[in-house]
Order: sequence, then structure tokens, then C-alpha cells
Amino acid sequence: MWYDSFDTPIGLLTVATDIDGLRHVLFERNRHEVHGRSAWLHSPGRLAEAKRQLMEYFAGERREFELPLKPVGTAFQLKAWQALAGIPYGETRSYAEQAQRIGAPDAVRAVGAANGRNPLPIVLPCHRVIGADGGLTGFGGGLPIKAALLRLEGALAPAEVAPRTGDLFG
Repeated sequence: MWYDSFDTPIGLLTVATDIDGLRHVLFERNRHEVHGRSAWLHSPGRLAEAKRQLMEYFAGERREFELPLKPVGTAFQLKAWQALAGIPYGETRSYAEQAQRIGAPDAVRAVGAANGRNPLPIVLPCHRVIGADGGLTGFGGGLPIKAALLRLEGALAPAEVAPRTGDLFG
């Protein structure tokens, strides 16, 4: 696995890839530990395209990512993560809407748990999934970062809904 780390408007990001595609986008603080990081090799050149596209996103110049992706998860997680890619830039969906879209309307909490394990946040935009009441819930990078990403995309006005203090999927 190869990685690179770089500063962004939301803090330091680390991206990692293997021969098959992008495997991780990590924040400075992540809810879930990624095992084996000590064996990763620093290789900025291998991650230059991912870094370029992420920086274009933060500059407001990119709305969709064009990268080979290789997230690893259960069949249900992969289905939930694939549905994330269908949420347009600047729009949000509720966890219930995401569960409905993957054909599992009774699996709202399972969808939330899958989103919480998304190894490719931002690229697979789990930040665009919010509570049914419009509240910000469940984000591995922390609710302030989720709010910042939604503001960047224009889906959350600067003074709009403050993140909840509790986190459903902790």
C-alpha cells in the first residue's frame, strides 16, 4: 500500500492506494483505526492524481471524482458506499432515503453504520447523508468537518443547522 499526506482546508488528509485503486482517505482523527499503516510506503507520485482531484474539489473546481476506487468491505457496505456515489454534489439524502435506494428500507441504522465505515470519505460522499430531520449526524471525520464539506458544496448555509452534539453512529 502506498500513501501520501497533504494539507487541505479541513486539515491533513492521508490517501492510500494499492495496485487496484484508491483504498483510503483518512482525516487527522478517524473514528476507526486502519490496521497495517506502519507498513505503508510513502509515495507522493502514485497519489498525485488523487491529491490533485481532492485539491480541485476543495477549490470548488471539481464536483465528481474520476479515480479508480477499491474500497474493501462487506457486500452490504459496498452496496451502501456505491449508493453514496449517486448523491449529487451540493445535495443531501437522509439515511432512510439511502436505505430505500439500496433496496433495504428497514436497514436505516445498518446504512448509517456502513457509512461510518466508509474508507473513502469525500470521494464517496458520506458527508451528504444527514438525519431525517436535516440534522448532521454520523461522520467519521467529525461533525465540524461534515458541516464544512456541506458548506463548501452549498448544501449548508454558513449559519444553518449546527451539528448535533451526540453522534448516532459512534
